[in-house]
Amino acid sequence: MEPKIAKMNLAGREFKITNSPISTYANGYATVSLGDTVILANATISDKGREGADFLPLTVDYEENMYAAGKIKGSRFIKREGRPSENAVLISRLTDRPIRPLFPKGTTNEVQLICTALSADLEINPDTTAVNAASMALILSGAPFKGPIGAVRMGYKDNKLIVNPTYDECDEGKLDLIVAGTLDAITMVEAAANEVPEEIILQAFEMAHKHIKEICQFQIDYAKQFEIEKIEAEIVKSPEETVEKVKSFVNEEMLDSVRGKTKKEVNKEKKALEEKLIEHFESEIEAEEIFENDIKEVLGDLLEARMRKEILESETRIDGRKPDEIRSITVIPNYLPRTHGSAIFQRGETMALTITTLGGPGDAQLIDTMDKDITKRYLHHYNFPPYSTGDIKPLRGPSRREIGHGDLAERALKPVIPDKKEFPYTMWLVSEILKCNGSSSMASACGSTLSLMCAGVPIKRPVSGIAMGLVTDKDNPENYKILSDIQGMEDFAGDMDFKVTGTSEGITALQMDIKVKGLSLDIMRHALNKAKEGRDFIMEKMLEVVPEPKKELSKYAPLIMTIKIDTDMIRVLIGKGGETIQEITEECNVEIDIEDDGLVTVTAPDQKSGKKAVEWIKRITYVPKVGDVFEGKVTRILDFGAMVEFLPGKEGLVHISELAKTRIDKVEDVVTEGDTLKVKLIEIDKMGRYNLSHKATLKSGEPPHKNKKEKSGEGHVEGTSAVRQV
Repeated sequence: MEPKIAKMNLAGREFKITNSPISTYANGYATVSLGDTVILANATISDKGREGADFLPLTVDYEENMYAAGKIKGSRFIKREGRPSENAVLISRLTDRPIRPLFPKGTTNEVQLICTALSADLEINPDTTAVNAASMALILSGAPFKGPIGAVRMGYKDNKLIVNPTYDECDEGKLDLIVAGTLDAITMVEAAANEVPEEIILQAFEMAHKHIKEICQFQIDYAKQFEIEKIEAEIVKSPEETVEKVKSFVNEEMLDSVRGKTKKEVNKEKKALEEKLIEHFESEIEAEEIFENDIKEVLGDLLEARMRKEILESETRIDGRKPDEIRSITVIPNYLPRTHGSAIFQRGETMALTITTLGGPGDAQLIDTMDKDITKRYLHHYNFPPYSTGDIKPLRGPSRREIGHGDLAERALKPVIPDKKEFPYTMWLVSEILKCNGSSSMASACGSTLSLMCAGVPIKRPVSGIAMGLVTDKDNPENYKILSDIQGMEDFAGDMDFKVTGTSEGITALQMDIKVKGLSLDIMRHALNKAKEGRDFIMEKMLEVVPEPKKELSKYAPLIMTIKIDTDMIRVLIGKGGETIQEITEECNVEIDIEDDGLVTVTAPDQKSGKKAVEWIKRITYVPKVGDVFEGKVTRILDFGAMVEFLPGKEGLVHISELAKTRIDKVEDVVTEGDTLKVKLIEIDKMGRYNLSHKATLKSGEPPHKNKKEKSGEGHVEGTSAVRQV
């Protein structure tokens, strides 16, 4: 095949698409690169629909290969790539979300997208390149895909927006925003922000879409070089005869009866209407002229259409709320007796129980990724068990959805987490979704704020979150309604799920998915403004119950003490082969972490153990100064004096002339080996040797020490290296 290569400049880096020399048997494939980052995307699609499918069977996988970054997997025993990392799962979801809505509704053709990282430049995150590569592969495959789409990352540093920022620019700046869209509009948003104002976010959207349009046109121009064989979408539809029969029987009054404040109330009314329909068409069902499942499917479509019409025409939602009305909020702090912090946050029927567990610096999570190694001292996990929706499903570990929602809540709180110097603990939060009827990820973000404050974590500011929805008139795009705090059916049947978290100072995280072709900036501005109103209302309800972080940690939380030592003393604290630090940790039942700058952190189960370890560390790492007084131990007797260990591992000479205020004939007249002896450091000579004096510690007329042995059984480690006298 003749090589076809296209290049463009994307924010100062070369963006390239090629079909050679790599080729595969996928329906569509492309190698897409941004700088030295290279992604191979393969799109394979079946020419027939999957039998029995009632949704788009699309699977997206991002293959994160360590070799792309010139790394060997960190595990000592397993070097082969295994299950996808959480980062790979998040990129897979990021690729899936803007692509899925662009297939015709009801498509049942199986579609598989695999994006493989072949090379990573370690400067720019490869995720947006993977999204662009997936779009290109789909266009070349002939799939019934209404693309292309483009994706760019936006940063904000030094009051300037940056297109395709580097890792460092994202870390040092205030924004890490991914925007995906088509030629016409934005279709997906994902962001972590450090309290960024809404107006800056909107400016970033606008700038991003300019580059997205360039990327989309670039893909269209590249695809013109190929003869692409189109694959028709097989769309599952209810038989027209069934549709007409159900429509002729069901009237608006019946549809309007399916209402209620709770999911159970709505489902009860819906089931009653289904039974009425099945009873009415009983003879035709028995004759297999129409089928029960088709009747239920048609009724569901009619209910969704009626719900949308009511919102657009009368601004009435299925539970009776107005568009900007938020469901009732309940907050229960300190719910669990033995955890370090806990809180229940309930909005409407959605209930999240979030638990905070505190640990020492050594409990931080080390993540070995293709791009860079990460240490996380704040982690959030989200659990969505089947009972939360009344379902029965096997438990098979965290799903992609759970990983994605956990990451969103983690990003929401990260900007307000205190730094390590202020609060050296590792924080692990788990949100258990006990009951769900929409917006569970935002409930977990609110629950995390409350749980952290109940645990006594001094967060900078509380964070609240809300999920916004959208209903549009397909015949008149100017007619739309923004919905605050969407519930399950509004999410399923609506056109947008826009999650926004933030503090009183600005936005901390965003996630937006839409089902329509795209959103204008005016609609997004409207949604963000309404989200701000909703967040403020929710925050007020939260702070009424938990106004500030607790002043004290739970008595069950570990105790952390810190001490700064001279960097030259780090090797002394560790000891030969680590024997000293191991002895302290075992003897005191503590964990010890040492930073390169000499900061030592002791994590202990109680005050007594912690103080014991800290005093031990102080003694063995203390840098002696002339004038300090110690209680030492005589280790050797010499003709001209006595050697005294005044600190662990540190000996000095007490010359015979410094043993007493009067002249003595023999050293043994004052001390013998094993005696404890009070000494003063009088000199550190040019060779670093310590000269000590017992005479300088004696008061006028006080006799010198006379053969005073330390008591049998007193441990040398604690007893002999006496604390500096103040």
